[in-house]
Amino acid sequence: MKIVVDAMGGDNAPLEIVKGALMAARDFQTEITLVGRGEDILRSLEELGEGNLPGNVEIANATQVVEMEDDPATVTKVKSDSSMTVGLKLLHDGKADAMVSAGSTGALLSGATLVVKRIRGIRRACLAPMLPTPANGGTLMVDVGANAECTPEYLLQFAFMGSFFVKSAKGVEDPKVGLLNIGAEETKGNPLYKEAHQLLKRASEEGRINFIGNVEAREVMNGVCDVLVADGFTGNVLLKSIEGMGIFFMGALKDMFTKSFLSKMAYLVLKKDLKGLKKLVSSEEVGGTALLGIQRPVIKAHGSSNAYAIRSAIRQAIKAAESDTAALISENIEYMKVKEPSREDGHGDA
Repeated sequence: MKIVVDAMGGDNAPLEIVKGALMAARDFQTEITLVGRGEDILRSLEELGEGNLPGNVEIANATQVVEMEDDPATVTKVKSDSSMTVGLKLLHDGKADAMVSAGSTGALLSGATLVVKRIRGIRRACLAPMLPTPANGGTLMVDVGANAECTPEYLLQFAFMGSFFVKSAKGVEDPKVGLLNIGAEETKGNPLYKEAHQLLKRASEEGRINFIGNVEAREVMNGVCDVLVADGFTGNVLLKSIEGMGIFFMGALKDMFTKSFLSKMAYLVLKKDLKGLKKLVSSEEVGGTALLGIQRPVIKAHGSSNAYAIRSAIRQAIKAAESDTAALISENIEYMKVKEPSREDGHGDA
């Protein structure tokens, strides 16, 4: 197994990226290709006290860096020798099994689509992070920002891709799929969600997916489903709201346990459990977000990722590479399309 890592992407590159890659190479016994400016990567090794690269880590030199202000639509052409673009090319050429990058989300999504390519028949790739819920180790949410405007067919494909990913990468045999909505009844929502509901319901009746119906936002973190489907705009708003509440909640706990001598004593008693709670909601443990719909696994790590988060993202990339998600999607693509009404059906032009 070989994972290519964009060493220059993210706020803490290249030092934390290199450190995380070395941790992953040691802990998971996998091959790592660090892509970026060779001299900067070697300087990071010196800062980390590493004399030489481990035998299972190599450097692929790339002279350019994708910046946050670069145009995502053209950056792979304008910066063809960037660490992100070179890494995607290695992945496309079969010289790696998966890729991890903490660089620009828009650039990575665009680059993966243009260089690695979407799976044939998939309309749009999507971002699919794992929410820390009780449902089989988390709930996969698709989409959370890649596609702000969607069609019912997009949501149908998100549901299939998410279901296949959870089944193959996480081992959930019959993933429960929910549609994020403003009410549980199937008549709730705008036209997009009403039509998507009928498509998902039909796919479920045919035995293609396990659709449980609409899911309200307040039920999401209870783990009522394994896959939560939404358009990118709505999904992103929910994800950021959950992240904000998590920050608020942990801050409130900290204030509560530092208020008095007794509360500090209580903290000592609960310290182990609180660390477990912090670990549960920590983005460092998850590591990154999978890009679904791309022919080969691509994991987007958070821009502010530290070394441990990069290690976690590489672990996720290994699991994604070991799964057969892309094959499952390709095998079922005919069930993931919405057929246009034909003239014979009486719905064509008059």
